[in-house]
Amino acid sequence: MLAVPNPAEPERLIALRGAVQVDRNESESILGGTEELLRELVSRNGLEAESMVSCIFTTTDDLDAEFPAVAARKLGLGSVPLLCAREIAVPGSMPRVVRVMLHAYAPAGTAPVHAYLGEARKLRSDLGAAQ
Repeated sequence: MLAVPNPAEPERLIALRGAVQVDRNESESILGGTEELLRELVSRNGLEAESMVSCIFTTTDDLDAEFPAVAARKLGLGSVPLLCAREIAVPGSMPRVVRVMLHAYAPAGTAPVHAYLGEARKLRSDLGAAQ
């Protein structure tokens, strides 16, 4: 069932970004890193599954042991449309990275709080609040 915005409480669509570098190209590592990343985004932004519109994951070319979306489903996001794709393989870019863009409804005026964890902090050092 779709959540219907309450006109008394204006909402807007926000896009949350985040990334995490995982240790190995193994299912357990990809799922663990993705779960940590999603939990952090949900916590920082006070989200519930009902407010989520969609979630796009990308992985670097060196990660193919598991779909990051599997971690989202395990966290109870089975009704949220999920998509996995490949990140552009730029020479010299950070290896073993899972990225996410999560779209959700939030109260008007809410500032999105992104999450770049561990070594992935280096990807967006300009976003001090995302660290």
